Amino acid sequence: MTIKFTRRTALAGAAALPLAAAAKPVLAAGHGGNAAAPVARSFKLGGFGITTLLDGSLPRDDAKGIFGGGASDEEFARVSAENFIPADMAQFFFTPTLVDTGSELVLFDTGLGQGGIVTALEAAGVSPDAIDVVVVTHMHPDHIGGMMTDGAPTFANARYVTGTTEYDFWSRAEAGNRVGDLVKSNVTPLVEKMTFLEPGGSVVSGVTAIDASGHTPGHMVYMLESEGQKLMLTADLANHYVWSFAHPEWEVRFDMDKAQATASRRNILGMLAADRVPMIGYHMPFPAVGYVETRGNGFRFVPVSYQMMG
Repeated sequence: MTIKFTRRTALAGAAALPLAAAAKPVLAAGHGGNAAAPVARSFKLGGFGITTLLDGSLPRDDAKGIFGGGASDEEFARVSAENFIPADMAQFFFTPTLVDTGSELVLFDTGLGQGGIVTALEAAGVSPDAIDVVVVTHMHPDHIGGMMTDGAPTFANARYVTGTTEYDFWSRAEAGNRVGDLVKSNVTPLVEKMTFLEPGGSVVSGVTAIDASGHTPGHMVYMLESEGQKLMLTADLANHYVWSFAHPEWEVRFDMDKAQATASRRNILGMLAADRVPMIGYHMPFPAVGYVETRGNGFRFVPVSYQMMG
């Protein structure tokens, strides 16, 4: 499951939503010590090389308060138990995705801004300077935090792509809005290098923006297609691999328009299930790749195993 970034050999590698401040890579217990878990996972999609990058991971209490709006305590506990997870906490993952089209390296989202994205890229053999395009799916801090490092662009040679509606909304936020302030410091300085898309627009050949508003006003997901194979980058369409799939109608604290977010989840997850298109979800358990199965009135996330090896 290795992609060789042959064009980049010479350049090879030398603030979230209201979450805890320090998100660190998951650690796995070893024999008498701790071993860092993998932070990059690569596979092929037609002629594209895809690498998911673990920017960080952290636990968070009050899972029902975050993911179970509208559910009873008993129902939330039952769904959790059926899926072998605790009902009182959730583990968050933050997973940008790198797409090598063969002519350009396209990075989707930039992480929390604590250096994890650079570490993960280096694990994949890619320097930040090698990135050609940075796509911002939406402007929550855990997606734009890594755009700047010490006041300078992290991806110095990249051009940038994001949604028109998303940028217009956050760039007009009043001073003191935490997201708006971060947009002004991390995104606005790069606006001269930025292209603004509407749903249906193309980032590069084979990468198409699709409306998935609700989580934020201009939240978009991206369909990748190469040599007849498809995969969708679902960003924050569904923020938890159990609760948001099993019950798309359960309100998520971070969704700004909760009714629209539910409609987007049902529409897009239903399409992925019907067409058997794999997905990468920004907050799915790493490596964040899987399939969607219809189950009852909701869905189930089916993590990838060996389907994409080779």
